[in-house]
Amino acid sequence: MEEFDLVVIGGGAAGEKGAAQAAYFGKSVALVEKEAVHGGAMVNTGTLPSKTLRETALYLSGFRQRGLHGVDLALSRQASVTDFLYRLEAVVIDERLRITENLARHKVKTFHGAARFVDPHTIAVGEGPSPVRLKAKHVLIATGSSPHRPPQFPFDHRWVYDSDEIVQVHDIPRSMVVVGAGVIGCEYACLFATLGVNVTLIEPRPTFLGFLDDDVVSELKARMQALNITFLMPAQVWGCEVVPAGVRLSLDSGNTLEADCVLVCAGRQGNTLGLGLEHAGLEVNKRGQLSVDPTTFRTAVPHIAAVGDVIGFPALASTSMEQARVAVVHFFDLKYKTTVAPVFPYGIYTIPEVSMAGETERDLKLKGVDYVVGRADFSANARGVMVGGDGFLKLLFRRDDLTLLGVHCVGESATELVHVGLVALMSQAKADLFISTCFNYPTLSEAYKYATYDALGRRARQE
Repeated sequence: MEEFDLVVIGGGAAGEKGAAQAAYFGKSVALVEKEAVHGGAMVNTGTLPSKTLRETALYLSGFRQRGLHGVDLALSRQASVTDFLYRLEAVVIDERLRITENLARHKVKTFHGAARFVDPHTIAVGEGPSPVRLKAKHVLIATGSSPHRPPQFPFDHRWVYDSDEIVQVHDIPRSMVVVGAGVIGCEYACLFATLGVNVTLIEPRPTFLGFLDDDVVSELKARMQALNITFLMPAQVWGCEVVPAGVRLSLDSGNTLEADCVLVCAGRQGNTLGLGLEHAGLEVNKRGQLSVDPTTFRTAVPHIAAVGDVIGFPALASTSMEQARVAVVHFFDLKYKTTVAPVFPYGIYTIPEVSMAGETERDLKLKGVDYVVGRADFSANARGVMVGGDGFLKLLFRRDDLTLLGVHCVGESATELVHVGLVALMSQAKADLFISTCFNYPTLSEAYKYATYDALGRRARQE
């Protein structure tokens, strides 16, 4: 039995960064990954594959160039699955290699096989009568999540996909139903609609992406409808059957809907089944998720921490990495950062992109905070016109001292543009930061200055 200061279970985004952090400070570290390759959902089925496919769809369809140069650059030939998946394979292979090299450089010892607790300090790796056993002073659970599979969908059929399977789509369909208008559902709906697929998006709630700013949601919905995405909200799918032409869905309205395939995006389940958590004194909720201290990420068993998707919200690759680093710092009392940033960005890779950080108008009204809004439309921004002109930047300032409280963006490069505002939020900056800053011209970032001017003008008119 080998002994380690830290055993990390899961080789995805959080597992890699947690292992490397501990090893960087001289701790002996083992990382256990049940699959033959590292990367978890971030690399193999989720974050990177979906964003790579998005870029591929934009390229193959000529979407970014449509109407900008007086030439129709729409898809000139039918894209094949080989065309669609070519770049994905290259990106995934490169990232797997990067992770393997990073772990080796930090002298993290890796084990491949299913991990399970024998007791609170002992991890067995692999099946059979003689699994490898690892003794751990501390354990970091970073096993990620898998798509939730509602029972009314026959997932064994080739035209019924969950959000992990869709990255290896069998063919580019003519029509698709996406069940669930959350982040993943909206991203894939946009991706396939851009390729010319007839997409219907079904959502049981009357609205979608309710955590976003209302103006952003309205703009995004309009842009998605311009891609010919049909919304059915609120609507529930009661049944799904395979028919010769694809699938037939039965809706709560009594209507039926047929399509070549269906993509089910019904949330995710923590990957804790089979970990033997009962031998470690741990329990999970109905979604397979662990409860942790929000600062140290320790579970009810102090030498065991859990991070990333397996603890639920926010379940982002970016926050998962930070949680893992912070958990390791608390394990070993390292002189390093001890908290995850209080403000983090959301990036939604729909078409167009959406991103936000900080408070929404809804949040501020509930809290009774008096605020002022500033907005800059990309149609009035030189760079925005160059790249298509759709979208806007919206800033929320506290009215009395003009401290920045929220940043909301929809449009080209929104997930990059938001970081200017994110840093300002982290610095508790005020409006004069954007007024006094000289931005490159022409850039989308210049919208920060003009959104701030707009806020100042609105405040003056309202006084």
